[in-house]
Amino acid sequence: MGNDIVKSGTLESINLREALEERYLAYALSTITQRALPDVRDGMKPVHRRILFAMRQLKMDPNGGFKKSARVVGDVIGKYHPHGDTAVYDAMVRLAQNFASRYPMVDGQGNFGNIDGDSAAAMRYTEARMTEVGRLMMEGIDEDAVDFRETYDGEDSEPIVLPSSFPNLLANGSSGIAVGMATSIPPHNVSELCEASLHLIKYPNCSDEKLLELVPGPDFPTGGILVEGREQILDAYRTGKGGFRVRAKWHKEEMARGAYQIVVTEIPYQVQKSRLIERIADLIQNRKLPLLVDVRDESAEDIRVVLEPKNRTVDADLLMEALFKLTDLESRIPLNMNVLTDAGVPKVLGIRSVLQHWLDHRRDVLQRRSRHRLAKIEHRLEVLDGYLIAYLNLDEVIRIIRFEDEPRNELMKAFNLTEVQADAILNMRLRSLRKLEEMEIRTEHDNLSKERDQIIELLGSEDLQWKKISKQIREIYKTFGPETDLGARRTGFGEASERDIEDINMALVEREPVTLVLSEKGWIRALRGHITDFSTLNFKDGDKLKFAFHAETTDKLLLMATCGRFYTLQADKLPGGRGHGEPIRVMIEMEPGIDVVDMFVHKPGRKLLLASTDGRGFIVNEDNLIANTRKGKQVLNVSAPNEAKICVEANGDRIAVIGQNRKLLVFEAEQLPEMNRGRGVMLQRYKDGGISDAKVFKAEDGLSWHDSSGRTFTRSLDEMTEWLGERAQAGRMPPNGFPRSNKFEN
Repeated sequence: MGNDIVKSGTLESINLREALEERYLAYALSTITQRALPDVRDGMKPVHRRILFAMRQLKMDPNGGFKKSARVVGDVIGKYHPHGDTAVYDAMVRLAQNFASRYPMVDGQGNFGNIDGDSAAAMRYTEARMTEVGRLMMEGIDEDAVDFRETYDGEDSEPIVLPSSFPNLLANGSSGIAVGMATSIPPHNVSELCEASLHLIKYPNCSDEKLLELVPGPDFPTGGILVEGREQILDAYRTGKGGFRVRAKWHKEEMARGAYQIVVTEIPYQVQKSRLIERIADLIQNRKLPLLVDVRDESAEDIRVVLEPKNRTVDADLLMEALFKLTDLESRIPLNMNVLTDAGVPKVLGIRSVLQHWLDHRRDVLQRRSRHRLAKIEHRLEVLDGYLIAYLNLDEVIRIIRFEDEPRNELMKAFNLTEVQADAILNMRLRSLRKLEEMEIRTEHDNLSKERDQIIELLGSEDLQWKKISKQIREIYKTFGPETDLGARRTGFGEASERDIEDINMALVEREPVTLVLSEKGWIRALRGHITDFSTLNFKDGDKLKFAFHAETTDKLLLMATCGRFYTLQADKLPGGRGHGEPIRVMIEMEPGIDVVDMFVHKPGRKLLLASTDGRGFIVNEDNLIANTRKGKQVLNVSAPNEAKICVEANGDRIAVIGQNRKLLVFEAEQLPEMNRGRGVMLQRYKDGGISDAKVFKAEDGLSWHDSSGRTFTRSLDEMTEWLGERAQAGRMPPNGFPRSNKFEN
């Protein structure tokens, strides 16, 4: 059809793609502007704004009585918000929950839900009224402070934005998901916002660092400990995007005989306590946190979650670090200050811009209220001027009213009155003609004249306007200051523990003895307990034992391959002893043709001697062999046909090397460099063949070896004089009794 519209009777054909684009765009814009994003000026979405406005129309003031929530919901959906009653009531409930809203705007009476995630009672059972915060949001709305628009049915009017004497956007925060964008603003402390606003008024070009000093971070209604770094917070506030790590607040509670328990008194924002406890209980039941044996909820009005460690030797900090890693005891609160500007355009703003927009809105409200008051005063002064003229000419005024057919026109003509003044005189009560009333009129006239002059001066001076706004902000500070129950900061500041991640991972594994078995064909498994008789192990046909040794489930395993690459495995992640295990290549990425040379338990800080078949090698710290990926870590560089062959503990000051040519050489260990990666240097030089074995020993202990019968031979350093030499020499034939296998250990 192209882009043409074809009409046939009452039918109209249009391009489907264009229709979908047009309608989806309209839906997206509606979602963004009318549902998901808050206004930067009052921090509200339309549903919240309409709830408060409906409550004000119902005169549900803070000092008034409670009224059924159903009345509010009914008015909201009937007059202003043509959506479902459940959604409106849910929004109203959230405004009343002191664990969801930092400064609730609705004072609820009845069951409005709890931090465990239980729902509020039905709207027909609960009652509500506005709080002082809600009243401040509406202050001046009848004084032309904001613009109004028609409601959806055109029968009423509603405010486009609220006057917002309270910095609601940052104080209570907001969250929402639109089409293609979202917003997430955590709550903050009002007294800190007031201090920052006053500073911004006085120093418009102040630094972001100074604002961060005044607003150091969010202040959540459920408390907790903010552990995000200062630089990250500053960057988030400057750009409007980032996040904050919040941890539960806890302490140790000492008990009898040196035992203790951990008590959690505050949990992160928006975390349901019941689900949190269920998660911890699942970890205990599934044995994924062996340091913890029980969790109990002893909460009443305040939160009290009790954690019972396995025994009194358990490190409380380590246990909590493990819980922070596995549960919502640590939560990340995102920051995305995506808001609607006063032009109705979505934009991500930093904290400075958000505060400035609120201050600009307060100035606009002040100007509009002042002009509205000025118009009222002008009208009243005009009426009072007419009254004074009437008192000065009382007899003539009475005569005109008694005898003239059109007294209004005659009054205007006789005394040069306006229509407003003439109507006021005609509507005057007889009792107002007493002398005292004239004096009161003159006093009122003088007072209003002074007020008019002050307003005119205010409207003509930007400095006076900011002084007035500063005074209003200071009043908010007094009401919600840090010394008040509602205004006191609830979220503290701290630093995340620097505990080693390995310690935390070990806390997540139950310590049990295992026997690790690797076959010649590369099948690996972990049998429970420490097995001493390896002859009973079963293997696939044609396969046999290659390595078997004792370890614990908390151990790390290191594997050296013929390519000189090291791989890391966790003992608790290996397959169990049932069957023949699993192929090692399923767990690590080892290229075809590469085989495992050695496998052993990792011991932090230990030093090893590595060598390839051509006799090159070096000393390496075992900590540098840990690989963080399945691909392993290249340490000993080799070129074909050479391969990595030797990996022995380097604990001593002498090194003994024997080649396949049965030549033995002993030299000082300091001649061999310590490296993290490389080919190394020549340990022993060969005409034919390569290295067979190497050993590091202490001079005072002498050189020992075992023969095929299991006997041990030891030669002192004095007895080994003829074999002592320098690195890279050829060496001599070994002493009598040295194994024919050319190995120090058989």
